[in-house]
Amino acid sequence: MKIVGISGSLTPRSKTFITVEKALNFAEKSEHNVETELINLRDYHLQFCDGRDPSTYEGDTKQLIDKIVEADALIVGSPIYRGSISGALKNVFDLIPNDSLRGKVIGFIATGGTYHHYLAIEHQLKPLAGYFKAHVIPGNVYAHNQHFENKQLVDKEIITRLKELGETVVTFHDRLNREAVGAHQPSIPRKSLLDS
Repeated sequence: MKIVGISGSLTPRSKTFITVEKALNFAEKSEHNVETELINLRDYHLQFCDGRDPSTYEGDTKQLIDKIVEADALIVGSPIYRGSISGALKNVFDLIPNDSLRGKVIGFIATGGTYHHYLAIEHQLKPLAGYFKAHVIPGNVYAHNQHFENKQLVDKEIITRLKELGETVVTFHDRLNREAVGAHQPSIPRKSLLDS
């Protein structure tokens, strides 16, 4: 089983990176056959989505798309800016093929300065997962500045919740029938006017 983690922050050693990394570590330790990879968007030079077929992108953009498509499950984290996910992470969701998350399990993490935007997972990330027909872990994690000291996550409750999130992603994946996704959505072609 391959779990891909995505840190949607472009800040060096961000709260988002730290929490996603910790959740992935817990997932990897929960079963012997779990392999993880942490994608830090800061390390990728991604093109902006321009509406073209995802298979036509090259370089880092193609590499990122391929890793997401090949993943069995994901743990996705984003800082919350102005009540919404980062633009860098939204671009990733815009780039990937419409069926790339279908039937896959996703655990979400969000980070912020305070509890002010803790519902962003409900209002921003879960609807995206629904569009892609992914299965979202019911309990997600939101961490803010008071949970960290000296660029380290120190809050025991948040660490416990990240452990539960990582382990639950593995458990859901193992028990889930990936074909149980409800009604199929209509075919939505990806075509830029430049392709005309």
